[in-house]
Amino acid sequence: MSLSWIILGQLDSIEAMSTSKKVITRDEWERKLKDVKIRKEDMNKLVMNFLVTEGFVEAAEKFRIESGTEPGIDLGTITDRMAVKKAVQFGNVKDAIEKVNDLNPMILYANPQLHFHLQQQRLIELIRIGKVEEALEFAQEELAPRGKENQSFLEELERTVALLAFEDVKNCPYGELLDVSQRLKTASEVNAAILANQSHEKDPKLPSLLKMLIWAQNQLDEKAAYPQINNLSTAMLEDPAI
Repeated sequence: MSLSWIILGQLDSIEAMSTSKKVITRDEWERKLKDVKIRKEDMNKLVMNFLVTEGFVEAAEKFRIESGTEPGIDLGTITDRMAVKKAVQFGNVKDAIEKVNDLNPMILYANPQLHFHLQQQRLIELIRIGKVEEALEFAQEELAPRGKENQSFLEELERTVALLAFEDVKNCPYGELLDVSQRLKTASEVNAAILANQSHEKDPKLPSLLKMLIWAQNQLDEKAAYPQINNLSTAMLEDPAI
């Protein structure tokens, strides 16, 4: 990202100056922006990386045709991956596990933590709909053996089973396990595992670049007044407060 490198360059040049803040005008800042050359191909790859990682298969296909940027993976696998993620998000964990195994049984075999978390999510869904006896049986047969082999698994299992001790489970000390955020967390974990299995980054590069931009601006704020981006959704430069 050109702006990040400009900011880092300004930091290096300001280090040797006095402690008073340097004022960088909008004209000077925009000239520096124009001096930085970024290949269109690199920007296209950044966009495609985001579309593929986040699962926007139709957009990725259209972008491939329009820009000539290859996604690096079979776009059909994105549809399969999103089907798994959606199943977990809607609480259909058994279906999600079957879909993962259809993609590649080694994904869960090589990742016991992910397998446990998916099974834990199945247990949570049973508790959610009030199937107490089935939940206890499932916990004993599927999760307890894994807990004996891993202390952290055992602790997570105990927290989950503890939900059964409360009549108002949503307001009990472990009620957050029933929140939608727990489903999203598990869905994100399985999504990352599938991406890794497909030799693709588990996280898109664009958010990391934006974090770098924010960090660089925070560093430069201490040393200079300059036009900066305060709203990432619009990316508009705002004049420095002098």
